[in-house]
Order: sequence, then structure tokens, then C-alpha cells
Amino acid sequence: MARQERAIRTRRTILEAAAAVFDERGYTSATIGEILDRAGVTKGALYFHFGSKEELAVGVFEEQLAIALPPQSSKLQELVDSGLVMARRLRSEPLVRASVGLALDQGAMDLDRTPAFRMWIDQNTQLLTEAKERGELLQHVDVAETAELLVGSFSGVQLLSQLRCQRQDLERRVVVLFEHFLPSITVPAVLARLDISVDRAERLLAQVRREGETAVAVEASVSSAPSGPSVPSVPSAPSVPSGPSGPSVPSVPSGA
Repeated sequence: MARQERAIRTRRTILEAAAAVFDERGYTSATIGEILDRAGVTKGALYFHFGSKEELAVGVFEEQLAIALPPQSSKLQELVDSGLVMARRLRSEPLVRASVGLALDQGAMDLDRTPAFRMWIDQNTQLLTEAKERGELLQHVDVAETAELLVGSFSGVQLLSQLRCQRQDLERRVVVLFEHFLPSITVPAVLARLDISVDRAERLLAQVRREGETAVAVEASVSSAPSGPSVPSVPSAPSVPSGPSGPSVPSVPSGA
């Protein structure tokens, strides 16, 4: 278990170092040597987790969606939550910022950047498909087209926010995006129940942190608890030495 936790931490350290170097230097100019220096790990440790610089980039891409949010009664609420949380993480997590920056890096000609968008489109497609099966979407909605439109719109909104104010207003801009986007695809009764508030992402992330801390505490208590009281062995009854079969009867001398 300790070895597994160490491997997880090492992988995370490498990803954070790669994200920082990609963000500063761009994918094409970044080198494995710079990433190793930043991470403070050996080349063997890096190649144990990632076989190439491109695999490192894909690992950074995956961080965009590497968070499990609380399930909701509405699949469209889950769609909204994923967008709002992405906006919040873009402002607060360097690894997520580097992931989006890498996906939009037009100078990275030797990197296939489509996985970054495909993963996000696939997630939205799944949520929209389930929403339509539950009757949350209007009948005319094409799920695949809607998923791609949402990803493209979000990408443009976050880029504009970055250029205007280093994403300081990104959550508000994403709220405005949803306020314009959702009425064209959502059944009115569902739309009226959706929470699209600016502070929702912070509340969700706080809930995720609390649940994570609780899970860690429970796991720690289980692993440290004794397996159960030891049951003393019952000694076997002492062996009783076998005695003579009976008192010896002296022989009676025959009469004279």
C-alpha cells in the first residue's frame, strides 16, 4: 500500500512539473530534461509512468476531467456543475490551466491535441444522452452537435476571459453562457430547477474535499484497528498417568 501511494505521488509530481514547463515554454520547446529537473525525479521514474513527452501531454489533458463531482437528480445539473467547476479549477489549479493552454497551443504542431477536446465532448455527450432519456431535453436537440457546441463555446469564453483579465471573471462568464445556452435545449420545468449560481462551484468543491477527508479518516481507522481480540487457547486437560489396574492381592499360602 505504501509503495502504491508513493507511486501515485510521484506520478502527480511529474505531471505538475510537466504542466509548468509546458505552460512556460510551450510543448514544442519543452524538454524531458527540464521536466526532470523541475520534478526532481530520475529518468527511470518518469519513464515508468510516461513513455514519451506526448504521453505526458495526454496525462496533463486528462487532468481537465480528473475529479468526481457529487451526483445530482438532474443530468443537466451535472452538466452545469462540470462547466462551473472547470471554470473554478482553471482559476485555481495550475495543472488544469496548463491542460487547457496545451490543448489550445497552436504552435504544438507535433502534438495531437484532439484527445483533450474528445474527452470533454464525450463526457458532455454522455450527460446529454442521459438527460434526453430522462426527458430533460427538448425533442429537437441533437446530442452530438450540442456537446460540441458547448465545448467550443466554453473554450472561446475562457480564452476571452484570459485575455481580458487573466480569467478573474471566468465563473461569471460561464454562468452567462449557460443562461443563454440552456433555454434552447432544456424542458422549462427542468430549467426552472437548475442552480447556475456563480458560487456553486466553490460549494461543490468544498463538498468533494469534505467527503475525501472523511474517506481518508475512515480508511485510516479501519487499517489501524486491531483485527479482533485474541482468543486464548484452551489448554488441553493434563494427562493422567495410568495407575495399576488395582491393588495387588498377596498370594495366600496353601495350608499345611
